Amino acid sequence: MQHERALVWFRRDLRLEDHAALHQALTQARRVHCVFCFDSEILAALPSPQDRRVEFIWESVRELRAALQRAGGELHVLHGPARQLIPELAGALGVEAVFCNRDYEPQARARDAFVDGALRAAGRRLYQLKDQVIFDHDELMTQAGTPFAVFTPYKRAWLAALGEGELQPFAVAAHSARLDPAAAPATPTLEQLGFQRTNLATLRLPTGLGGARALFEAFLPRLDHYRERRDFPALAGPSYLSTHLRFGTISIRELVRAARARSSPGADCWLSELIWRDFYFMILFHHPRVVDHAFQRERDEVVWEQDPARFRAWCEGRTGYPLVDAALRQLNQTGYMHNRLRMVAASFLTKDLGLDWRLGERYFAEQLNDFDLAANNGGWQWAASTGCDAQPYFRVFNPVTQSQRFDPQGAFIRRYVPELAACSAKEIHAPWLIDAQRRRALGLTLGESYPHPLVDHATARLAAIRRFARPAR
Repeated sequence: MQHERALVWFRRDLRLEDHAALHQALTQARRVHCVFCFDSEILAALPSPQDRRVEFIWESVRELRAALQRAGGELHVLHGPARQLIPELAGALGVEAVFCNRDYEPQARARDAFVDGALRAAGRRLYQLKDQVIFDHDELMTQAGTPFAVFTPYKRAWLAALGEGELQPFAVAAHSARLDPAAAPATPTLEQLGFQRTNLATLRLPTGLGGARALFEAFLPRLDHYRERRDFPALAGPSYLSTHLRFGTISIRELVRAARARSSPGADCWLSELIWRDFYFMILFHHPRVVDHAFQRERDEVVWEQDPARFRAWCEGRTGYPLVDAALRQLNQTGYMHNRLRMVAASFLTKDLGLDWRLGERYFAEQLNDFDLAANNGGWQWAASTGCDAQPYFRVFNPVTQSQRFDPQGAFIRRYVPELAACSAKEIHAPWLIDAQRRRALGLTLGESYPHPLVDHATARLAAIRRFARPAR
């Protein structure tokens, strides 16, 4: 044993099994304590006391604590600035080392550097392990020794480098006798954290380790059909595991193992989506400027429209384009938006309305249950044609044809835009084209019961192409 006592700091890895930092601590120390900190520096920045993500984490932490107790250990649950409380707890417990899984976001890296310094000053060590990705920030590089900027060659390198070692689960149960059961204070209530209950319990999003397991097992029979079903928001096509991946209630290694175990177009397509996740983590690590700036530096010179009223209409699902409105209303009501609709909504904001991608990116950051800076930023910059390997600026999603193709019967639109429920499958995608007599029969009054389109798509598309073709210098 290298250490007598160690502390495992849980963050976005709220599970007990296949956990790199916990495994490493249990194999290197005789006694292992565990901690999770509700970081007040993160919580204070949230705009509302009703935040589904905080409730999701809180429920998941309670389940994690119960799992640790059943395994013979305990979880210290703290509330306050992590950069202060983690070194303090390490001192109070007399540990020699703190183990955690690496984070790639700039603010998290700054926090971890601060904690590392405080621990070193007290004669302790901080060990950071790779856990939330398959390949770490610098494990895959181009032949020139630089980070990849295009997904396809990155994916080829990723698949070529993948071996059994990258997917080997980190055993925990075999070493659980080293977990320290010393009593810890009660978990703070949601109210003590400054937050309130949301509608999380009524959504199709079970929390914690058990919730992740249930969703994963429900997805496995659908996995082989993922490719042909994933783009249709009215179908159960996705895995719905994105929030669980975000907070680590399930291991990325287990998901990749499941994808590789199947030989089907659906499994291959899903694996590709998991590789995109690694790709965006790598981009954020090597190019932290993308948080506030375009990956393509020249795109920082694009002149965006300034129209707060249109931005509010987009946020509230009042654009007059039914699929876009349904997507935003789904987000506002549930904290979830289907991946195809994220692309459609982002394209509409940046190309049809000509508004800065950062506005939409920040709105998604406030609303998404699965908000992950790397993926959210990468997805928005892809749609806005400002990012790495992005959608070409001259390709602009048509919100009507996207609606006709991916919600052909209007089932998804009817769920979230009920004022259009009486429209036929042909009418529902562009209600402004319905003749006046038919609209009266439907009880549909444009501008009252449903808004006029904010823009004409064909005109807006040409304006978007001009904006990108000749950015200001």
